[in-house]
Amino acid sequence: ILLDTTIVNVAIPSIIDGLKASLDQVLWILNSYLLVYAVLLITAGRFGDLYGPRNLFALGLLIFTVSSAVCGFAQDPNQLIVARIVQGFGGALLTPQTLAVINTIFPPERRGAAFGIWGAVAGVAAVAGPTLGGWLTTDFSWRWIFYVNVPIGILALIATFAIIPDLRPARSHRLDVLGVLLSSIGLFLIVFGLIEGQRYDWGVIWGPINIYEVIAAGVVVFAIFIAWERFVSEPLIPLDLFRIRNYSLMNWTSIALAFGMFGLFFPITIYLQSVLGMSALRAGLTMAPMAGTSMLTAPWAGRLADRIGGKYILMVGLTAFGIGMALLTHAAGPTSQWYDFTPYLVIAGFGMGCTFAPMTTVAMRNIEPRQAGAASGVFNTTRQVGAALGSSVVGAVLQARLATSLHDNAVAQASQLPAAFRGRFIDAFSAAGRNGLQVGRGQTGAAVNPPPGLPEQVKATVLSIGHDVFVNGFLDAMRQSLVVPIVAMFIAAASCVLIERRKRVSAEPVQQREPLAAAGGGS
Repeated sequence: ILLDTTIVNVAIPSIIDGLKASLDQVLWILNSYLLVYAVLLITAGRFGDLYGPRNLFALGLLIFTVSSAVCGFAQDPNQLIVARIVQGFGGALLTPQTLAVINTIFPPERRGAAFGIWGAVAGVAAVAGPTLGGWLTTDFSWRWIFYVNVPIGILALIATFAIIPDLRPARSHRLDVLGVLLSSIGLFLIVFGLIEGQRYDWGVIWGPINIYEVIAAGVVVFAIFIAWERFVSEPLIPLDLFRIRNYSLMNWTSIALAFGMFGLFFPITIYLQSVLGMSALRAGLTMAPMAGTSMLTAPWAGRLADRIGGKYILMVGLTAFGIGMALLTHAAGPTSQWYDFTPYLVIAGFGMGCTFAPMTTVAMRNIEPRQAGAASGVFNTTRQVGAALGSSVVGAVLQARLATSLHDNAVAQASQLPAAFRGRFIDAFSAAGRNGLQVGRGQTGAAVNPPPGLPEQVKATVLSIGHDVFVNGFLDAMRQSLVVPIVAMFIAAASCVLIERRKRVSAEPVQQREPLAAAGGGS
């Protein structure tokens, strides 16, 4: 599920070629999944509390698997967009149930190890999408980034009924229909505004309505939703969850971590492909040490969190992640090689591995099983909102800094050209900075296309200094824009000082599980 938030990006050029998709259609192929996924997580989490997490998990898995196959068979962009919407619906149904099931079947003293495995998968998935997507697209076809979900989904569906106990509430519940509508509309407007802001240059969308008004409307609707939840007898989000200090802190930490991760990965992915000229696959492999280190570290961090608590592990992890990415940003140069980044990616991967499992353990430790679905839905939603916020904010900062940086570097280098060509040269880079960069197969921001009719000597000079202007301009802009997510990591690390240390328990009393009844003999 998490792979599909990033795996499609590197296949976009091939999808454009294969389906003759427009830019607008491509953006919706990417964003329709993310939008539906983020909007429905809270509602899906509560559905798990009402109807049993295994049932919702199996239904979501079935929808996700079938829609993945339909994505692969799509014959035009509109078919692919519709299939991606359904795929996001399936992913949203099943994701909150994963934490709910773990929280229900594991006693408190063993949840850290279980969440460690969960965190290892989550951490690897966050950075492995471009690597796996690049390999499948290069060696097979873009369709295989969707087909690969099908056998995994079928095996997981079989294992769901063979392994996961069918735990259902012992008493009937009512669904907060108005809460579903208000939360969905509010989240849709907020996430839509964050995702689409860059596309509309943070300006007008329809008539007099602009992006900021869309986001503000979403915030207002969501505030009305929160107010409504205070008075309804069975709320979609039990607000007493936020009286648990650790749960509230970990939701903030989840936002900050996702903001930092996706804010950092966006410029670095462009840098590897567009500045250094790496293929999508090679760029993904360059980032692989982070994923590998995180995968090895997360289970260990989870077990350690069971023994000593997650407070200091989280502080170390978030700090290490920020330091690793800061060092990587400092080391990035115009001629860097993949191995120049490896030590810093290992540090960042260690930090990421020390973060996911303890963060989840601390967040879910004191949650009652009957509220685990709702708590998981909110926790996953905050991560998705943080990711959208990180991509949009850092993307906007990068574009703003790029416009200034390319112009300044073009002015500095234009003195090497004959006076008659300097103005056109500067204007071309100023326009490129304002309009953004395209990165994909056969495209690189460092490839300058001189206008026809230039004398050969001038053309050669334009090619040479144009490359230098882009490389130096992008590096300057990237370093400035990455200050934002790196600082977010350090702020999140500092906020973990407020975590309440857990009280040691010998085992979970059987009575805590009385609110849940095992149905179908699967307990």
